[in-house]
Amino acid sequence: MAESALLRVCNLNTEFIIPDKGPARALEDVSFEVHPGETLGLVGESGCGKTTALMSILRLLPSNARISGQVFFKDVDLFGLSEKQMRAYRWRELAIVFQGAMNALNPVMRVGEQIREAITLHGLMSSSEAEMRVGELLELVGIPKERGAQYPFQYSGGMRQRAMIAMALACSPSVLFADEPTTALDVMVQAQVLELLNDIQQRLGLAIVLVTHDLGVVAEMCDTVVVMYGGKVAEYGPVDVIFNDPQHPYTQKLLESFPDLNEPTDPSTDSRQVLASIPGAPPRLTEIPPGCRFEPRCHVRIEKCKTESPPLMDVGENHLAACHLLK
Repeated sequence: MAESALLRVCNLNTEFIIPDKGPARALEDVSFEVHPGETLGLVGESGCGKTTALMSILRLLPSNARISGQVFFKDVDLFGLSEKQMRAYRWRELAIVFQGAMNALNPVMRVGEQIREAITLHGLMSSSEAEMRVGELLELVGIPKERGAQYPFQYSGGMRQRAMIAMALACSPSVLFADEPTTALDVMVQAQVLELLNDIQQRLGLAIVLVTHDLGVVAEMCDTVVVMYGGKVAEYGPVDVIFNDPQHPYTQKLLESFPDLNEPTDPSTDSRQVLASIPGAPPRLTEIPPGCRFEPRCHVRIEKCKTESPPLMDVGENHLAACHLLK
């Protein structure tokens, strides 16, 4: 791993202990790194482990979770810290914008109070300084500071998402985790939120880890992409390389299922793009297949795929993929 990496995730494993059903293996040997000012995308179908990866890094999982591996932030192993020590890193260095802003915001607290609480709990400044900081943060995300006195229900969906971003920025973190930040927003508001994240990154020099299932968002926002399937990394590399030369069959099918705006329908010939679909469903976490996790749905599987899990291997400069067909 490069020494310049701000965040390094090394062989991250997460499982949930479920009574009478055994462990549910949510993540297995997940590794990636995030550099200063970079946007890294975690992409894949629902249930592939994207959100679990974020929550594992931040150690925000329920008590039945078992985590192993290493996560380094500026060469400090976060998994070697006590809970008290870890709290000093959450929000101050590693902050998160949770999925579903209406559920993440406290409905009976004014928005400004919630942002101020994030600041004062970490003892970063006095109450009067925190009050000024709240106004600055709201203005930064495009909300008039006077509206900090309002409750979440008085905000639109886009404003609630902006308020969540302001809260995440309250302690000036180095890494911002954004978990599906445009979920349940209409297309225009989605574009505004993504533009806001990009603008804030340029101003503050943040590194962003973006969880999404939208390949359009990945193409627009990300420098690097990690394609996940069944709790494992299927492919990892620069976004332009992944989009132009995908090596894993799952990545190929994902991209084929996404319309190419450079090839619009020709109304004179009634030609239409044929989008691919992936038959079947991702594996249940309590019933992981012994070989490649994508094998039951793969269009190019071979016999070896049923029994042996393929390792991640170099397929180009800074480009990794896990498939037995690669050499």
